Amino acid sequence: MSYKIIFSDIDGTLLTSEHTVLSSTVRAIKQLIAQNIIFVPVSARMPKAIAPVIAPMEAAVPLISYNGALILDENQKVLYSQYIEFTYTQDIIKKIKTSWPDAVINFYSDDEWYVENLHNDLVQQEIRITGVKPRQKKFSELLARKTAAHKLLCMGSAVDCKQMEQQLSEQYPALMIIRSSDNLLEIVDASVSKAQAVQYFMADRKIAGKAAIAFGDNYNDMEMLKVVGTGIAMQNAPQPVKNNAKIVTDSNNEDGIYKALKKLQLIDFC
Repeated sequence: MSYKIIFSDIDGTLLTSEHTVLSSTVRAIKQLIAQNIIFVPVSARMPKAIAPVIAPMEAAVPLISYNGALILDENQKVLYSQYIEFTYTQDIIKKIKTSWPDAVINFYSDDEWYVENLHNDLVQQEIRITGVKPRQKKFSELLARKTAAHKLLCMGSAVDCKQMEQQLSEQYPALMIIRSSDNLLEIVDASVSKAQAVQYFMADRKIAGKAAIAFGDNYNDMEMLKVVGTGIAMQNAPQPVKNNAKIVTDSNNEDGIYKALKKLQLIDFC
């Protein structure tokens, strides 16, 4: 099979558990790019938080951020952008502050990340993971300026996040509201998904699905693995994700990406 494009999730897939990219992965991706195979990172992260991950590849690549709400080409030109409806953003922020006052709201707009308390422990943890520092701003000021959000990220206890997911999903069917972990709740427009973004990008580049590979490790990667010709799940993925992949490779800590590309004969180094 002649592959033309490779999509990869970042956290848990491209990155190890220590939030680093294995040297084998870097070398493999460089070799793909040298063969004119397009490499596209796909993530819930903002563009600034994707940049340090792909820096070792030493190449300008397109990227899909906010789980598909924002797609940029190799020159950082916007190809696709979908904000949350402004009235929903207003309502949800008010609802969370009232009903779950201990939850921490993160407001993402274009390539900016806003928080109300820069010194919060959960915010500091996210800074350490992503390498990006948010701007401290009262959300009332952002809303007064009609700032649109690509994504809202809520951090909190497992109990709060589960309750938020259940209650907000019922109240706002026009939004995709899902936990990406026990303590993180992601909110984007309901039209947004990694799978939709991958299909949009392939259509833009006139690339057939059968000529595409996608790597992923979590539930929000599952549909993405199904819309490409070769969906590859990491060994660290939950079983339902593996069940929807054509190939299961080794884990993100065990050269999983390199080994899969080697098996597909797309790279030639040991």
